Amino acid sequence: MSQTLTASTAPSRKLNIVAWSLQVLLALVFLAAGGAKLAGVPMMVQVYDLIGVGQWFRIVTGLVEVAGAVALLIPGYAAFAALWLACTMAGAILAHLTVLPTPAAPAAVLLALTATLAWLRRDQILAVLGRP
Repeated sequence: MSQTLTASTAPSRKLNIVAWSLQVLLALVFLAAGGAKLAGVPMMVQVYDLIGVGQWFRIVTGLVEVAGAVALLIPGYAAFAALWLACTMAGAILAHLTVLPTPAAPAAVLLALTATLAWLRRDQILAVLGRP
């Protein structure tokens, strides 16, 4: 009986460890990227000059990324933060494909990782929707 209980809880525990590891990794990445935008690192200023919307958009994007990074580490909010950041990366991919001369691959990888995290933490979303 205890073997069945242990076997059925092991994958859930492993997935939880994977999800938390991914949350911490993504939080560090987005905190660094958002922090660079907020600090006005010259490369970020140049990128947003190329986009042509204005530097206010760099600040907004930095705030979105930092807020998402923090929310990734708050229990119960990781799925929503991952969706939030996945939408941000979809916008980044669009900017890379249409305006920026740099490859979209890093943003695509981050989109895949945030989408994976949203799927791993989908129970948080389902709980808000009232589904088991």
